[in-house]
Amino acid sequence: MSLEVLVVMDPIGSIKVAKDTSFALLLEAQRRGHRIHVAGISDLGVRDGRTTVRATPLCVRDDPRDWHSPQPAQQRPLGGFDLIFLRTDPPVDAAYLHATQILSLAQSEGARVVNDPRGLRDMNEKLAALAFPQCCPPTLVSGAKDELKAFVTEFGDCVLKPLDGMGGRSIFRARAGDANLNVILETLTESGRSFAMAQRYLPEIVAGDKRILLIDGEPVPYCLARIPQGDEFRGNLAAGGRGEGRPLTERDRWIAAQVGPELARRGMRLVGLDVIGDWLTEINVTSPTCMRELDAQFGLNIAGELFDRIEAGAA
Repeated sequence: MSLEVLVVMDPIGSIKVAKDTSFALLLEAQRRGHRIHVAGISDLGVRDGRTTVRATPLCVRDDPRDWHSPQPAQQRPLGGFDLIFLRTDPPVDAAYLHATQILSLAQSEGARVVNDPRGLRDMNEKLAALAFPQCCPPTLVSGAKDELKAFVTEFGDCVLKPLDGMGGRSIFRARAGDANLNVILETLTESGRSFAMAQRYLPEIVAGDKRILLIDGEPVPYCLARIPQGDEFRGNLAAGGRGEGRPLTERDRWIAAQVGPELARRGMRLVGLDVIGDWLTEINVTSPTCMRELDAQFGLNIAGELFDRIEAGAA
């Protein structure tokens, strides 16, 4: 049966098709004969208690020079779509939270939304991992500079980051006694007005920051290790890291088994776990990536597996 599929995403004209997971979902939906549309967060709305969207129908092609042909946008009921993916990148700001509330209304009107909007509101990507302390390295979240500084002193070498960043932005590595530590903490906490996260530095990062994809709580059997390059300590692909596919280790599978059932229970159907060495560092629920790289390296069709489950009505 042909479905009406909407992907709420960042502008499709600016994506990198070889790496974009939202594009993989559009390609797979079109391959299955579904009618595909895109929209941005600002295209969502509510009129007289009913959700609406300014949706752009389109065709897509796996061609990095010419990958989409949009048609004129149409104003239509958001709840009339069979399947909606919310895939915009962080930050999770007020506009994003309002979008999840509108999508919750669309759910009540009959649409299926991936990932579940309530779960997206509840699961900050940095804080969500801390619900599984057995999987995480020593970590502190605080807005107090003195507490964060004491944590760095205790562990000697730490990574410091905001709670709403992505792609490696505003991530610092700092050591006890670092002359810049005070200003780093003041910047991250906005002088005590915001929270920051401190984690013990994991030297295993030199072998890669692994992205493990979960579908309905179950791991894809391969991960993408994002390996720092040159003098960079961050492995994020957006920060210049090199992606290298690898089979999951026993520890990777153990971590997935620890977190997967709870994520599935919350309606988090497509999730990316970030694992350094043996430790879970983040749970990405807003717009997890690396699907296309794993497909290309291992001959997979991860989007196809997700659609199989959705079309079969799997919870």
